[in-house]
Amino acid sequence: MTPDEMISAIPIPCIHVSLQGRVDALNEKAVELFGAAIRGRHYITAFRQPALLDRIEEAMAHGKSVTGRYIGRQAGRDTSYDVSVAPVMEGGQPAGYMMVFLDITHQEEAGERRSEFVANVSHELRTPLTAINGFIETLRGPAKDDPEARDQFLAIMEREAQRMIRLVEDLLLLTRVEDVERMRPSEPVDIAALVRSVASGLTPQAKAKQARVILDGCEGEKPAPGDSDQLTQLLTNLIENAIKYGRDGGQVTVRLEQLENAVELRGPGLKISVSDDGEGIAERHLGRLTERFYRVDSHRSRGVGGTGLGLAIVKHIVSRHRGRLRIESQLGQGSTFSVFLPYN
Repeated sequence: MTPDEMISAIPIPCIHVSLQGRVDALNEKAVELFGAAIRGRHYITAFRQPALLDRIEEAMAHGKSVTGRYIGRQAGRDTSYDVSVAPVMEGGQPAGYMMVFLDITHQEEAGERRSEFVANVSHELRTPLTAINGFIETLRGPAKDDPEARDQFLAIMEREAQRMIRLVEDLLLLTRVEDVERMRPSEPVDIAALVRSVASGLTPQAKAKQARVILDGCEGEKPAPGDSDQLTQLLTNLIENAIKYGRDGGQVTVRLEQLENAVELRGPGLKISVSDDGEGIAERHLGRLTERFYRVDSHRSRGVGGTGLGLAIVKHIVSRHRGRLRIESQLGQGSTFSVFLPYN
């Protein structure tokens, strides 16, 4: 069996290197990764990464299996591979060396996301904890016998504690949503009734901003398959954000439309759009709004009680319902967040 025949059926990149150190066989996946031009080239000019070359030389020098790492670039992003280099034995002697490349890019990216997530959570918690700790020290010292300062500091401490509670609650909610994201809901839910209920529950927040919440197309029943609790959370996040970031005394419009053929869904569905008349969002931010802890204006977001997780939660709920989320905004003209939910 030739080296080409031996590796042709392997479903991941695989390369055979001869005893002379030249690439004499590679399968289709390896061609996709390195290109066909590396056939016949010495492994040093084929791979050009010192750490990997050291591992290949170690396998050749000692006739044993070794593992290494290869860093590549495909479709505009960095890729990572675990590489196994092992001698191919014939009659008790090496007849060449097999290199197998296992793509671990997703694992690496997941690790980076976890590290970034932990760093963000730590930062979000450190700020209020530092503030609370500082006020405690002040209350024990200079403000010990100052009732006015004590009341002021206790109010701030309560606000910071509430902020941490909201953050923890959103983190737990995000985890629960992610846990069931692959399980599509099938029970029918009256979306119109949910919109009316959520809008009614947010009346105090609207009054505090002297804002009006207008419902359009939310009469009667408009059913769609869904998770009632999650869709309630989705609507709460979107409408509450519109109230928070809309202008004082402004208007929030929640529109519910029944579509016979939604382009976004390639079929029938419901469109829920939540519009405000606030400052709007610059185009450069739109693509990142659903990232965890991404804020257009960090100071303002924290000032209105935002945790930076609301739209990330919305994105995952929409994904679980096999829907689509669209965001439109222009500076000075407000924003519209639209959710498309399929009927089936």
